[in-house]
Amino acid sequence: MAETLLLALALMLIIEGMFPFVFPTAWRDTFRRIAERPIHHIRIGGLIAMVLGLILLLVAT
Repeated sequence: MAETLLLALALMLIIEGMFPFVFPTAWRDTFRRIAERPIHHIRIGGLIAMVLGLILLLVAT
């Protein structure tokens, strides 16, 4: 279980690091636009990401 969690974390870091490495200007502009949104929009986006991740996890197991 711990090995799988470590692999999932490593894969997440690789994918998260690809975008700022390949598209640094677009990445910065995107995060600037996100930061300007109201807090409740950011929270809803986070909730949607967590729910989608949970669904994918349940489908994969």
